[in-house]
Amino acid sequence: MSIDFYTNPMSRGQIVRWMLEEVGQPYTQHIVDYAVMGGDEYGAVNPMRKVPAIVHDGRLVTECAGICAYLADVFPDAGLGPRDEEKADYYRWMFFGAGPVEAAVSNHANGWDPTPERQRMFGYGSYERTIDTLAAHVGSRDYVCGARFTAADVYVGSQVLWGTMFKTMPERGEFTAYAERLSGREAYQRAKAIDGKLIAEMQAAKEAEG
Repeated sequence: MSIDFYTNPMSRGQIVRWMLEEVGQPYTQHIVDYAVMGGDEYGAVNPMRKVPAIVHDGRLVTECAGICAYLADVFPDAGLGPRDEEKADYYRWMFFGAGPVEAAVSNHANGWDPTPERQRMFGYGSYERTIDTLAAHVGSRDYVCGARFTAADVYVGSQVLWGTMFKTMPERGEFTAYAERLSGREAYQRAKAIDGKLIAEMQAAKEAEG
């Protein structure tokens, strides 16, 4: 079963790279430069002209949360999908990350938050409420679903790791402890090493051209 992985190392593609390393299946990477990402060639793969995307046996999957959930589902031997007793937390927090967290953090980082009168129009209500809710959950257990790591941790955990690194989330003890557990995983470290090497190579090539 072939997996084609379309990414840029300086993008959310790092989330899917980590998930692919957790799954342990071979994949072929296609580095998409931002200079051509908006063009028709990549648009034929993903009409949104965004990375990441995967094509698995001819089937396109986009959106980081969707890709993580899909890979956990089609490669069950990796043990990253939810057990019956984990499904409530798994689906709740996977979609909480893709909905309220993504929107609240992105809007706040760009200097915009809904007024109290307009908060009911937005799925996340307020940035502060979203952060408090997420921190309370990850601070009450080792992983999203309890004591066991799942694909939900790849997605939700990536948002915490990125958010605390780039200061779009506050440095709170709950986030720091959770991030430390995740960053110690071998698959995470492999993925970071691959993307780190690619970033260094791209920067070196740019400097050579300039």
